[in-house]
Amino acid sequence: MLNEEDKIFIAERGSDLSNVERQIENFKKGFPYLDVQRAAAVGDGIIHLSEAQVEALTKEYQEAKADKKVLKFVPASGAATRMFKDLFAFVADQNLAENKAAQVFMDGLADFAFYDELSSYFEDINAAPAHEVVDKLLSDEGMEYGSLPKALLQFHPYEKGARTPLEEHFVEGVHYAQSGDGVVHLHFTVSPQHLPKFEDLVGKVKPGFESAFGVTFDITFSQQKASTDTIAVDHANAPFREDNGTILFRPAGHGALLENLNDLDADIIFIKNIDNVVPDRLKADTYAYKQALAGLLVGYQNEVFGLLKDGINDPVAVAKQLDEKYFLKTSVGFADLSKDEQVAELKTRLNRPIRICGMVKNTGEPGGGPFWVKESDGSASLQIAETAQIDLENAEKSAMLKNSTHFNPVDLICATKDYQGKKFDLLQYRDDETGFITSKSKNGKDLKAMELPGLWNGAMAKWNTLFVEVPISTFNPVKTVNDLLKETHQ
Repeated sequence: MLNEEDKIFIAERGSDLSNVERQIENFKKGFPYLDVQRAAAVGDGIIHLSEAQVEALTKEYQEAKADKKVLKFVPASGAATRMFKDLFAFVADQNLAENKAAQVFMDGLADFAFYDELSSYFEDINAAPAHEVVDKLLSDEGMEYGSLPKALLQFHPYEKGARTPLEEHFVEGVHYAQSGDGVVHLHFTVSPQHLPKFEDLVGKVKPGFESAFGVTFDITFSQQKASTDTIAVDHANAPFREDNGTILFRPAGHGALLENLNDLDADIIFIKNIDNVVPDRLKADTYAYKQALAGLLVGYQNEVFGLLKDGINDPVAVAKQLDEKYFLKTSVGFADLSKDEQVAELKTRLNRPIRICGMVKNTGEPGGGPFWVKESDGSASLQIAETAQIDLENAEKSAMLKNSTHFNPVDLICATKDYQGKKFDLLQYRDDETGFITSKSKNGKDLKAMELPGLWNGAMAKWNTLFVEVPISTFNPVKTVNDLLKETHQ
């Protein structure tokens, strides 16, 4: 199936031959559904914090970070093309009457943060044909919004000028991701073709933010590694070949960013999507809960480190305590093990990366949610499961998804070092059986593509996980351009 030329091509592009061969086998056998046992709920996998607890945990975090490096990791490479799907259709057919989204856009035009810049392209924007206005926003001859990443679009209007999501993450970073030495470390994953524009914007805004907030920003970037791309196959599961005979590789989704995360060195890492930002007047809940969750992380980590450093004298009591406080489950036969075996199991379970995941109440948004998932040893673990990972043909499993109370807003705080201060190799804590296979096409030919286990799904499946309920006010993503007309973005 793979000839010698293929193997040379694979090696030259930096991919691992054994991984490629494993990917082909995964196409053949498919990925199993997660064995979800039930949706997590408050008191059963999800922690609810009182106002007093939020305040106390925030104080703990602020004290603990004095000697820690804190970093904010923001996946920001995605283009904003899907934000403008309806507007692209309008430019193509110029039929405003049949395009409700385009009508809403034009009716609210003056309320968008980019209105002033867009107006500069016209003598009188209000007299210009609607399709020309939209085209000027999207096209490379205008503002390029149809091809730029979301990070660089003007989202929010302020008296001193509009802010992009990248700039909003600067401001957020000051308020909860500032290290003890006063440095705010922000890391953005970007596409190579957009890196110069990111660097240009950072160069323009960084001095002003540093002056306004009295901090120093350390801004770094990385690209999704070509070596993480996955092979594409045809519907006979043979390598899909380009017209010149070479094998097609495709980017493997946000799960590929696990390698980027693995390269970073920090004590506490916040992860948040680029488009989930709000104006300053609405940031208070975000600031409060980010710090509270970080305080919970620090406390959990301190308990784990204490047990690993000082030893476990009463494994049964420790296991009970970990279950009651942190929902950490032991294997089904744990009670029948010898004391030494129990201690060994607990040490293995505790010596892992830790993540605290904020969860909002389910409002019908598509995407993943918190579930209890059965493991091979009979225990259960807390996992973020995507809809595609649940067998919807199974009425019982489908009902679990339908009746779930919470949703994953991608609100993570991570600790990636062990009790000796050494970085974990995060790739060792990924569940490779949780990838995704999708149908695509290229040059008119159908193909199957594969995504690696999602960054906050299977890529972190073997981490120690806590789910915490956070206010819905902390979740305000921008999926379409008209979302920017919502009150939360004005």
